[in-house]
Amino acid sequence: MASEYRSGPSIAFRRLQRGGWPDAASLRAWAGEAIETWLEAERDQLALWLPVGLGLGIAAWFILPDAAGWLAFLLVAAGISGLGFVLARGGRLGHATGLFALAAAIGCAIVWGRAEHVAAPRLERPLVVTFSATVEALQPSPARDVVRLTLLPDAAAGLPPRIRVNAGLGDVPAGLGAGARLSLRARLMPPPPAAVPGAYDFARTAWFQGLGATGRTLGPVTLAAPAGRAGWSAWLADLRMRLSAHIREQAGGAEGGIAAAFVTGDQGAIAEEDAEAMRRSGLAHLLSISGLHVTAVIAATMFVLMRLLALSPRLALGAPLLTIAAAGGALMGIGYTLIAGAEVPTIRSCIAALLVLAGMAMGREAITLRLVATGALILLLARPEALAGPSFQLSFAAVTAIVALHEHPGLRAFLARREEGWGGRIGRSFLSLMLTGIVVEAALAPIALFHFHRAGLYGAFANIIAIPLTTFILMPLEAGALLLDAVGLGAPLWWLTAKSLALLLWLAHHVADAPGAVAALPSMPYGAFALMVTGGLWLALWRTRMRRIGLLPVALGMLWALLTPPPDILVTGDGRHLALRSGEGRLALLRPRAGDYVRDLLGESAGVEEEALALDGAPDARCGPDLCAVDIFRDGRRWRLLATRSSYLVDIGAMNRACAAADIVVSDRRLPRGCRPRWLKADRPFLARTGGLAINLTSGQVRTAAGTIGRHPWRWTD
Repeated sequence: MASEYRSGPSIAFRRLQRGGWPDAASLRAWAGEAIETWLEAERDQLALWLPVGLGLGIAAWFILPDAAGWLAFLLVAAGISGLGFVLARGGRLGHATGLFALAAAIGCAIVWGRAEHVAAPRLERPLVVTFSATVEALQPSPARDVVRLTLLPDAAAGLPPRIRVNAGLGDVPAGLGAGARLSLRARLMPPPPAAVPGAYDFARTAWFQGLGATGRTLGPVTLAAPAGRAGWSAWLADLRMRLSAHIREQAGGAEGGIAAAFVTGDQGAIAEEDAEAMRRSGLAHLLSISGLHVTAVIAATMFVLMRLLALSPRLALGAPLLTIAAAGGALMGIGYTLIAGAEVPTIRSCIAALLVLAGMAMGREAITLRLVATGALILLLARPEALAGPSFQLSFAAVTAIVALHEHPGLRAFLARREEGWGGRIGRSFLSLMLTGIVVEAALAPIALFHFHRAGLYGAFANIIAIPLTTFILMPLEAGALLLDAVGLGAPLWWLTAKSLALLLWLAHHVADAPGAVAALPSMPYGAFALMVTGGLWLALWRTRMRRIGLLPVALGMLWALLTPPPDILVTGDGRHLALRSGEGRLALLRPRAGDYVRDLLGESAGVEEEALALDGAPDARCGPDLCAVDIFRDGRRWRLLATRSSYLVDIGAMNRACAAADIVVSDRRLPRGCRPRWLKADRPFLARTGGLAINLTSGQVRTAAGTIGRHPWRWTD
């Protein structure tokens, strides 16, 4: 069918040429024939675009600023859908366009409806309060010496119905579990929005989780009543917590936190330096339970069941062993997903695995792009908000890239079994693994740069060692150790597990510390990211030579992202932290004692990897304890920046004179009316409306966090 596509348009065009220069009607007819011929060749791939259409509608709701834009999108998509069906006339183009537009309209509608459905009261302003609450869930984080508590406050407290607080491990009573009653004093605040444009927006996540406030406890937590009879979800959460603690105790040290993450997905005991090394080396996906882990568990279960059932001659000859083993693997996969917390990657992997098992039981080809599309469709219909998070995007991009690559006829021919020695088979498998790693890294890099503003460059090579190590050594050792713990004989396998994990950590740290291991990029425009995603999907989902057109939007998106200038000045939404980007690409901070979180946040948003400096040390800065003024030179022009950095009052006359001499004034307090800088006055009232700022002095553009959020329901101001 692909050959028909390749020859069809050229034949039609030659037919037009024989009749002279084609007129407009002939060109339209030729174009219509060419498109229909191409779609006929791609008819098996058209269904793959349904979840893409659904995702387009969901993405449009997140990107468009307000209800007017959402409604306009719905009407336009519905109109295109109706027009496509009316003008279809038996052709594939009209039907395909109609279905795609209909899916886009449905996607926008379901995420809008879900946002309204999960609406819950939120705290209006920070406060310190003493209250009683019931524990809904808890997540210990030994590496940070805190435990995260999701609480349901009593109605008398006047608080939102669900809040989340962090408590010190030493402040929490022993034996605390879901369902327990607590009394505590805490400082609470509304869920924080993105601190600067392009940064992580926790307020959006909290909205869909129903969280109305976050905070930290002040002093010890008092246990008012122990947990009563818990439901199955609380029982699973308690089992997960006890299993994590057991694994950490058996494996010990830094390796214990990694070992717990492999089984339960609990990353709370992983030290920050180890987690950062895993991210920089491209191995962080191993810590999030997804396809690799679920597949390994199901495959191991099926292997063991097949071997055990085959011991019985009667079963081996008369029973459908593959179907029975597949059913056992499915049950184990579902149980593993529940124990691991049922996060988005795990659910996606479990759905995909169940579809694979169903296909195997029916004698169909197991792993195809249709299976991936079905999993995406199910997840987007159930949790449309997942599309906006990096977890969904990274997991589906990786699996789509892998399946599309291995469905390519050239690679299939290369990997086909043939008569050759073991050296040839190993070499062929190694090249396949290397190519897969490179393709996956290429697919994940734009997503990592968009969300985290950095991407590991050596991940493909690190994964060549890490994935086999994890799949064939670490996970079997850990599973065996847990089984032998039932009879008290797991110690030898735990020792081997710890040594294997030490090797994995050694690999992560050495790759992360290699020169040029990480590429950093400032906040990427939505348009650049959309071009790269569109081009990537076009490359992956089509099968004829038309797929190569996808290289064009990928290249344009990459060029757009690379040419986007980084911001010269970043200001957080509270006005306390300001970062100035020097001409050499280094960051200078107004408050050099800012914590690691703020430093990382500002560095990532500016696309800077190096350690930030103090603004006091800038060559054109004049800083005192209360005010800091610095001259900035861009394209032959001098800009003067003035910022306050203490809570003490400044003489109003001196403040007004300093403002008059400045182009930009930034402050975390309300400045007097007489403070009139030449261009921008970003004080507390201004920042309360705009949120964080990203300022480009060359173009004079000021991006705001509020402009990015628009009128979505989790906005913090009207």
